[in-house]
Amino acid sequence: MPFSHDGKTVIAVTTRALFNLDQEHEVFLEDVDKFRELQLERYETPPLPGPAFSLVKKLLDFNTEKERPVEVVIVSMNDPRSGLRAFNACQHYSLDISRGVFTSGRPPFGYLKPFRSTLFLSAKEEDVRGAIDAGHVAAMVYPKLADSIAEHEDELRIALDGDCVLFGSEAEEVFQKEGLESFHRHEGEKKLDPLPKGPFHSLVERLHLLQRLQAHNKLNRRIRIALVTARNAPSHERAIRTLMHWNLEVDEAVFLGGLPKHEFLAEFRPDLFFDDQKLHCEGAATVVSTALVPFGPTHSTIASEMSETPEKFETNNAEK
Repeated sequence: MPFSHDGKTVIAVTTRALFNLDQEHEVFLEDVDKFRELQLERYETPPLPGPAFSLVKKLLDFNTEKERPVEVVIVSMNDPRSGLRAFNACQHYSLDISRGVFTSGRPPFGYLKPFRSTLFLSAKEEDVRGAIDAGHVAAMVYPKLADSIAEHEDELRIALDGDCVLFGSEAEEVFQKEGLESFHRHEGEKKLDPLPKGPFHSLVERLHLLQRLQAHNKLNRRIRIALVTARNAPSHERAIRTLMHWNLEVDEAVFLGGLPKHEFLAEFRPDLFFDDQKLHCEGAATVVSTALVPFGPTHSTIASEMSETPEKFETNNAEK
């Protein structure tokens, strides 16, 4: 019977996002042939887990013999021979990953559409930007600088920023152009108007579907989502009302009003944290696995285009 990704949560991940290949990458930058030789030499030596490993492993744990709502695929610029080590490492860590594509240096994000990708995670910002420009949900993972303490092995935890991640870029554009006072005034005037959907709205919807499926099957697995935002009162109200309008719930909401996020993230300990600001990501990456969403007015014109035509993202994800 033919296999289909339709209706599944599909995580497309590069080898450097899934595993810690920082040392090998340094060799790759100097000499591609030596990199290939090194990968073959280390075929039976599994690399350490990378920044997306915990997220991937816990998502795969939602699969059962009867139902497989999650699929993870490797999308890599490695050559096929180097890819042997990646699949061998998946077997070592009991990661049920059997599909992938290896492009020998060609940007791999073109394969996200046929894979019906829900989320693309890469360590290369160029590929992430290319994926976002093509209408996919994507983020650039930071090197795994610190290990999270495994205090929640049976619980998948996701933390994400609001504006330009869960929400669209409308409010952020006001802040960037006119400052904080105008931002609060704008949000107060529009507190009853839902914010536009951001790139990660579809992912949160998928996580809610997974949670409901597990509850229906009476499985002891949970997803806990935290909104960690620089918003504070009075601009918090529009954010909460928007979630109510979407019929989406978050388990925790942290309104920081400009306070550094990393200390709060160290307390929540997400398996992955998503933010559009490099400053927040660089701090967060010292305590938890972190991914940059290069979307919004501080990155490019992509966010403005999406705010005007959000159906670009909605149409792309409707196929999933």
